[in-house]
Amino acid sequence: MNRSFERKNLKDIKRIIIKVGSRVLASPSSGLNLEAFASITRQISSLIEKEKEVILVTSGAIAAGMRKMGLKIRPRTIPEQQAAAAAGQSHLMHIYEEFFSHYNQKVAQVLLTHNDLANRDRFIHARNTLKTLLSYNIIPIINENDSVVVEEIKFGDNDNLSALITNLVDAELLLILSDVEGLYETDPKKDSNASLISVVSKVDKYLEKIDKRTKEGLGRGGIYTKLKAAKKAAHYGIPTIVASGYIHDVILRIIDGEEIGTLFLPEKEALPSRKHWIAYALKPCGEVIVDEGAKNAICNNGKSLLPSGVVDVKGNFKRGDLISCIGPDGKEFARGLALYSKDEIQKIKGVKTKDIINILGFKYYDEIIHRDDLVIL
Repeated sequence: MNRSFERKNLKDIKRIIIKVGSRVLASPSSGLNLEAFASITRQISSLIEKEKEVILVTSGAIAAGMRKMGLKIRPRTIPEQQAAAAAGQSHLMHIYEEFFSHYNQKVAQVLLTHNDLANRDRFIHARNTLKTLLSYNIIPIINENDSVVVEEIKFGDNDNLSALITNLVDAELLLILSDVEGLYETDPKKDSNASLISVVSKVDKYLEKIDKRTKEGLGRGGIYTKLKAAKKAAHYGIPTIVASGYIHDVILRIIDGEEIGTLFLPEKEALPSRKHWIAYALKPCGEVIVDEGAKNAICNNGKSLLPSGVVDVKGNFKRGDLISCIGPDGKEFARGLALYSKDEIQKIKGVKTKDIINILGFKYYDEIIHRDDLVIL
């Protein structure tokens, strides 16, 4: 796919990821909204009858658990969130299974943590599992495994999770349903005349404008996380649509090409699956600060990062970890897999490749990061 993508092309898409936020599925006072579940399952079943493949990324486990635990506001501590998720996840899946059974659709629960996708072997295993489920006409229902996640391994929100799943299953569309109708030129809560943006070709300029503070209440996302998700999907070469889950038959109408929500266009040059995994599924463990010559060689000449271009190194990482490349302006411009540890790079920074073995007593490679393991951001 590329920037020539239009809404009329949506009818031809086969594999779709639909992410449904907790604000669509629940409310602080009444627990889970069964009418919302009925609508979503009916629409997804209709798509499957039209030979579409759907992967559902759902929130709602913590909201369901809150009702069981008698909580009125979302718990803030990790143990309380884990407990609420554990209490609510089975109930959430039971509802989905019951509603999908009305249309003779079968479902499977898939719970993931960030480590499941950051580890390449587990990433491949998860991919094989999901594609096998689809081949058996079973709908994968994915949620972050909130009952066991801790701060270091959680995705942060299901918007981010859904964007990473696009790579996992080779999706063709990411559809995010929330309580927002899409991206507005200005904040609609402050500007009653705010206009909805129908199509966005570049996400970055809007990301810079939006406050990163998360919403209070059941959800932990917000429009900022949806833009970040759209950016990740765009770099994999697929479009994203953000729309309100409260609109009648919103899924079916969007797939029919109706102009609802905001369409984020895919990048013209998509990242290959492995480089997308490097860029977004992994978390940087450190930084290398490089000079202008090294930055130019990487960004404009397709070169690897050599020790001679490294000015400084930060963090605590080992060989094979993901590290960020920081330019002279202090901004990250690339990231990749380190071929040397932090301590080793500290010793060989600024030197010629021929001198590596004299300094370390050995040499793995000439490069600090090889071009094949390097992604320009």
